[in-house]
Amino acid sequence: MAELSKIKQQKQAIIDDIQTKLESAKSIVLVNYIGLNVEEVSELRNQFRALNVEYKVLKNTMVTRAAQNLGIDGLEEYLHGTTAIAFSYDDPTAGPKVIKDFIKKTKKTEIKCGLLGKNLISVDQVEALASVPNKETLVAMLLSVMNGPIRGFVTALNGIPTGLVRALDGVRAQKQG
Repeated sequence: MAELSKIKQQKQAIIDDIQTKLESAKSIVLVNYIGLNVEEVSELRNQFRALNVEYKVLKNTMVTRAAQNLGIDGLEEYLHGTTAIAFSYDDPTAGPKVIKDFIKKTKKTEIKCGLLGKNLISVDQVEALASVPNKETLVAMLLSVMNGPIRGFVTALNGIPTGLVRALDGVRAQKQG
């Protein structure tokens, strides 16, 4: 009986850990990983690790319980067969981008669904998320757009003294010649 209680505690610890991951991740992608060899899984894990994305194979029943505890609805219908989960902690686009590129390259695995916060998203939405530029690129684009009017204003301000110098040079040339 004590052994049964210990197993139950271990399972609850795993469910608690999954809950923490679900709450901490900015986005989550569920993948059917069947057909991948060890080398491909290692390559995928390395790509994820470089972007602070955690890639785990977890028991579907444990993930279902953790999701239910957090009030995440609809996830259980995707939790069947072989399921691996990519938890993106920094950039919500990181996991989806890596998965999308990996699938394009290997043509071996498939996306089941995703989560953005506590919201379930479809395969199409995961792929759309993968197409969004990352935060650094978006900031650079925003700064470029913000610099445009300032650059134009500086150019216009610079044109006033330049025009004045040309006009004065024209008057000087006229008086000399």
